[in-house]
Amino acid sequence: MKILTLFLLAFLNVLCGCSLHNDIDRLENRMSLLEHRNARSEKYNKELKFRLEEKDLALRNQSAELHAMHDQLKAEMQLISGRIDETDYLLKQKLSDSDKITENRLKRIDEATGLNKNRIIRLEQYLNFESGKNNLEIKSKPQSRHELSENELYTVSKQAFDAGDFKTAREGFKNLMNKFPKSAHADNAQFWIGESYYSEKWYEKAILEYQKVIEKYPKGNKMPASLLKQGFAFLNLGDKANARLILKGLVKKYSKSNEAKIATKKLKKL
Repeated sequence: MKILTLFLLAFLNVLCGCSLHNDIDRLENRMSLLEHRNARSEKYNKELKFRLEEKDLALRNQSAELHAMHDQLKAEMQLISGRIDETDYLLKQKLSDSDKITENRLKRIDEATGLNKNRIIRLEQYLNFESGKNNLEIKSKPQSRHELSENELYTVSKQAFDAGDFKTAREGFKNLMNKFPKSAHADNAQFWIGESYYSEKWYEKAILEYQKVIEKYPKGNKMPASLLKQGFAFLNLGDKANARLILKGLVKKYSKSNEAKIATKKLKKL
């Protein structure tokens, strides 16, 4: 009995030893696995830390570059602002100088206008030009017994001008102005009288007639054209000084007109 008991105890010890040995092996395996996982986790953490440090460094570099660009842009803006102020000052100074030059030119034009008026008076005396009333009447048809109306008289006179019958046209336009001094066609009629003399190359007469448009109808639609053709008439007489002053005055006063564009082109050639 004792032997059996001892045998059982020995057998149980063997079993317990095997079980304990297995538990130890499992525990060691788990510890080895945990150590391996810890090693991998530590490696991952190091890589993550390294990447974060790289990104942080990159962000710092970008921030430094942005600050540098901001400072550069600020410096450039200050430089541009300084240049704008300088340009504004120079522009104002040039405008002031330009105003003075324009004022002097206008004075010269006024003086030249006075000279032109004196020259016109001399031309009148030279030509014995009389601006008295002309009572000649023009009729559209010789057999017509009624007097022509304002519009009819202007129309037939303009038709005579277009046909090259300048003498008849002049007589008609003068008759229109005598009979209808307040006519809406009066300034046009006076201009066409000047044009008739210009077409005949009688430039002295043309200058006198254009001057009447300028003096009598300063707000009329023929003002720019009268100044232009008066300037051309002086030019044809070889008087470039007066021609230049008149054309410059036209460009100054009627800068947006077609006549001003023509005068500008002409002035470039003088």
